[in-house]
Amino acid sequence: MDHSARASKKEDKRIPDDLFTPVKKGGGNEAEFMRPSVGFWQDAWYRLMKNKVAVLGLVLIVIMIIMAIIGPWLTPYDYREGVLSNQNQAPSSTHWFGTDELGRDMFTRVWYGARVSLFIGFAAALIEFVIGVSYGGLSGYKGGRVDNIMMRIVDVLYGLPYLLVVILLMVVMDPGVFTIIVALSLTGWIGMARIVRGQVLQLKSNEYVLASKVLGGSTSRIVRKHLLPNSMGPIIVSMTLTVPGAIFAEAFLSFLGLGVQAPIASWGTMANDALGVLNTGYWWRLVFPAVMISLTMFAFNVFGDGLRDALDPKMRR
Repeated sequence: MDHSARASKKEDKRIPDDLFTPVKKGGGNEAEFMRPSVGFWQDAWYRLMKNKVAVLGLVLIVIMIIMAIIGPWLTPYDYREGVLSNQNQAPSSTHWFGTDELGRDMFTRVWYGARVSLFIGFAAALIEFVIGVSYGGLSGYKGGRVDNIMMRIVDVLYGLPYLLVVILLMVVMDPGVFTIIVALSLTGWIGMARIVRGQVLQLKSNEYVLASKVLGGSTSRIVRKHLLPNSMGPIIVSMTLTVPGAIFAEAFLSFLGLGVQAPIASWGTMANDALGVLNTGYWWRLVFPAVMISLTMFAFNVFGDGLRDALDPKMRR
């Protein structure tokens, strides 16, 4: 093939000019050809909504919270009192989740127990957030000898058996909701402190932090205005995964008799009360609180996993 033939073939492959429309300079239509600006949190929300399992977990969490608020009011029964003649009745149109050995309505007790369990979970996560962020942020920002001393304290606390510390504290103090929250928060903030410290160590050498130091910014202002906002992704994910851990710990302690005491209902105490009559055929007394614990654990864990993927900058496109 000679040079003229190759040139003719190359010219035939060119895109016709009539497919292009020239843009007039200063015409005001430049925005039509620009990609819409999407912020980090907006992009994370879009990617979270694409994760169907994480959305399912979020929906279950919302339903649990709503039912914990309005559930006990949907029936005319009191969670503390019952009628002995109605004891151990199977689920029916009168008692949707059946009754227990004292004739108390299980539906009312299950959703009141959701109030207690969710409150303990969120309160423990909030306390761990405050202590862990403050401790880890200060340790990571100061660095050097201060960081070394603070992390050695964390290592000592981390070496203590978590469950043993909680049980000992529950034995020393009077059992109750407040005692459970204190026990769960006593060493539960260690993981949060380590996460925050690692994030601060990565961020504190950035230019905007150095510029704030040069301009006379105080330590608290730099941590509050620059370091923590850029570390909120891992912090939020850690808090999301802390809540189910606290709920399960409360259920476990209540199951052992070290949690909330009667007449207050929680999923753990209800499972403990049902254990002795499980072989008698009263399956509903254990099934409903166990299902609620399982659903809550599943919802928070899949939502936390989806949130972690959505907030990961490496997955952003």
